[in-house]
Amino acid sequence: MRSMTGYGRAAYSDDSLQIEVQIKSYNSRFLEIVKNIPSRLSSYEMLIDEMVKKALSRGHVEILVRLAVKKSESRIIFDEGLLESYKSAFDEIEKKTGAKAALNDYIGISGLLSVDSSESEGAYKKELVDTLSAALDSIVREKEREGEETKKDIVRLLSEFEDGKNEIEALSLKMEEYFRSLFLRRYEEIKGDVNLDEKRLEEEMAILLVKYSINEEIKRLCSHIKEFRSLIEKDEPVSKRMDFLCQEMNRETNTIASKSQMAEINLIVVRMKDSLENIREQIRNIE
Repeated sequence: MRSMTGYGRAAYSDDSLQIEVQIKSYNSRFLEIVKNIPSRLSSYEMLIDEMVKKALSRGHVEILVRLAVKKSESRIIFDEGLLESYKSAFDEIEKKTGAKAALNDYIGISGLLSVDSSESEGAYKKELVDTLSAALDSIVREKEREGEETKKDIVRLLSEFEDGKNEIEALSLKMEEYFRSLFLRRYEEIKGDVNLDEKRLEEEMAILLVKYSINEEIKRLCSHIKEFRSLIEKDEPVSKRMDFLCQEMNRETNTIASKSQMAEINLIVVRMKDSLENIREQIRNIE
């Protein structure tokens, strides 16, 4: 289990260059990648995205790449024809105004200067890939460490929820007995006044007990809890399936509350719903 929040960093350095990669991840429903990289590495944007998608499944991911080139084979060249044209123009201006052109006037000419780079198409690729891989490994370890703490809390909250389910299960027989005694008491009150069909009364009692039985809800809760525990142990993104199970468990718990006529059960339901809400809060923090 991994947290959605985390931080990772890695750096590379040799005689010719330095590369640093920082990765930050925040909560998000989907995987969102935001990159801040030098223009020299812009051709690797798709490669960076692919590597991140393989390592991370959800979260708002911010990637900062710093590149410092200590030695470069690049050289600055200028357009001689364009330079001569501007020089002639500046000379004419000087003759008429006495204003002499400065170096900055030439530097500001669009297209006069350009960079002749001997850097190959794959320059810095290996160094970038290695450094990014190390940074991704770093953030994954951090997310797994935080995820383990979240996992412990989810396990604790799920146990609290299951304890409530067990208490209600123990009280379910008592609730059936409550309805049975209520029905019989009402039967005793009215049987002297009217001629009642005892077989029909037994059928009505059975219908009433089925209507207010919570056995099916308890069985489904047992199944959901079992599935939830198996998801906790999976080494893959599980938050969406966990959230779905929380919704299902919440639905069954609400149904139990609607059928219950016992204050004890209703109090337990409130406690269980609180545990479920806390579980859902924790799920929002994991991949």
